Amino acid sequence: MRKTLQITAAAAAVGALALGLSACGSDSGSKAGGSADGKAAGDASAPLVVAASPTPHAQILDYVRDHLAKSAGLDLQVKEFSDYVLPNTATEQGQVDANFFQHRPYLDDFNKKNGTHLVSVADVELEPLGLYSHKVGSLSELKDGATVEVPNDTTNEARALGLLAANGLVTLREGTEQTATPADVTGNPKHLHFKELEAAQLPRSLGDVDAGVINGNYAIEGGLNPVKDALVTEKATGNPYANILVVKKGQENDPRVVTLVKLLHSPQVEQYIKDTFKGAVIPAFGTPAA
Repeated sequence: MRKTLQITAAAAAVGALALGLSACGSDSGSKAGGSADGKAAGDASAPLVVAASPTPHAQILDYVRDHLAKSAGLDLQVKEFSDYVLPNTATEQGQVDANFFQHRPYLDDFNKKNGTHLVSVADVELEPLGLYSHKVGSLSELKDGATVEVPNDTTNEARALGLLAANGLVTLREGTEQTATPADVTGNPKHLHFKELEAAQLPRSLGDVDAGVINGNYAIEGGLNPVKDALVTEKATGNPYANILVVKKGQENDPRVVTLVKLLHSPQVEQYIKDTFKGAVIPAFGTPAA
């Protein structure tokens, strides 16, 4: 998961948010503060509106909505966003009830920089970060002076550089595991150049560089499969970057949220993730993936 707008642009984007939500949600007439029939947020029968990135987050939520939610008494509504700022802003302001698109390090960084009060209520899945290339077929083929594109937000840039370090392409300054930038690269035997871009742009720009470190959801949207196409991917074991369901602090015990967590952690959803994404997305609960 990566932001596709600068966090510093969040304030400017807030004005557009209400219009965006209205356009996306005109069919339901509901918001987190209530619904078209006047039901209050927190009412177990009121709609639960969740902001999500299209792939795989909204897909997983759509499965829950279409196959599990009704029998559990949950009116689940999914609103898709293509960036990593507005879902958090909307959740903080109460324009949606929850969001599903990010991992915990990103959430912690967002809260710190924006003064928001968002908390995780469940780990759901991991999208392994991968190094991709349209020009080479292995790490050894990367030429001296090659250009590698990386995501440009704090947590995922560090995560990307960590993947390169784990595979011997660079070494990083000690203690920068979750904050590293290219300035923290202390060893660079191939003299790699780094191009920092918004996460959503990475698949589209891959042909312009020698290789790119791309988040799993954007890789999938860009027609890349982490299992088949990546030169290397993150290890799943002990990975802190599981994608999470997030609410505003104080809403953790909302009965609708509790129900959604149970459904997201169900055997049906675990199997759906495994069958649909075939290793490109890994359940972060239940039976560990092989």
